[in-house]
Amino acid sequence: MNLRQVILIAFLLFVRNIVDAQVKRQRTTMLMGSKFDITIVDHDSLSAEQDIDIVISEISRIEELISEWKPESEISEVNRNAGICPVKVSREVFELTQRAIRYSQMTGGAFDISFAAMDKIWKFDGSMKALPSPEAVKKSVEKVGYKNILLDSMESTIFLKLKGMKIGFGSIGKGYAADRGKAVMLAKGIQAGIVNASGDLCAWGQQPNGKDWVIGIANPFKPDRIIKKIPLKDMAVTTSGNYERYAEIDGKRYAHIINPLTGYPVTGLCSVTVIGPNAEKANAFSTAMMVLRTEAALELIEHDVAYSCIIITDRGKVIRSKNFNLQKRRRDLTW
Repeated sequence: MNLRQVILIAFLLFVRNIVDAQVKRQRTTMLMGSKFDITIVDHDSLSAEQDIDIVISEISRIEELISEWKPESEISEVNRNAGICPVKVSREVFELTQRAIRYSQMTGGAFDISFAAMDKIWKFDGSMKALPSPEAVKKSVEKVGYKNILLDSMESTIFLKLKGMKIGFGSIGKGYAADRGKAVMLAKGIQAGIVNASGDLCAWGQQPNGKDWVIGIANPFKPDRIIKKIPLKDMAVTTSGNYERYAEIDGKRYAHIINPLTGYPVTGLCSVTVIGPNAEKANAFSTAMMVLRTEAALELIEHDVAYSCIIITDRGKVIRSKNFNLQKRRRDLTW
């Protein structure tokens, strides 16, 4: 082998190393009223930044479709015509609503996108000093009920039967957006990344060092501490909890998560973390499980072998579903 051949081989190896090298880039931005952390693993920094732009554009597109706070959105149009007439929507919005109703049926109404019509009689900004009256609570949920959402698949329309009804995707919208962010990247050939929507996230592939992504589950009683680290590969994680926003009245804490069936804040559970292949569905599960409480919540999650959970009760008990793949037992937290 002459010197020219040696130089050529060395150059080809150098080029291959450049091509094989991977960089990780992260950006934090506000979307859908929440903080999104988007991480992409790519061959170079410029490509990674451009791909993050694509993810942001996709999430912004979804927000324009489903935000009930944007008057021009399809969902706002549906809400304005509640009790009046059906509204034709895009197939994407129709199918998202269709899946939401399916989650309601699975959970017996513990998950319900028509919660958006609930009167805001509970305040969690420190100003609430007395409980609302039972009459006020009952009235607050008069327009809530997924069975009054009528879908026409042939026409792709949504009709809310009751005047004043509203639907909103605050409970699964960010999970859906995270799923879509992952999907557009996989379609582009990006084999690794994380789309984290304020704790509801999708992770796929591996880090540049070949290791799985690792997320931590916060201790709800000491949020700066982690109670469990979970390695993730092609999985989603969502958490619903009552430990950040609450009202304290006569020495009792009332969480910001409201049971759509009763109008009262949920009790018994402090947080629910769900792990599974789809962030949207995990979102629906974690929301509903906070309402259902321990036994019914475990029964729900254990019907779907693709999903597992960690429940933390308001007494500090950590409970894992039977199909939780890291540790299938129950124990107390050590604070």
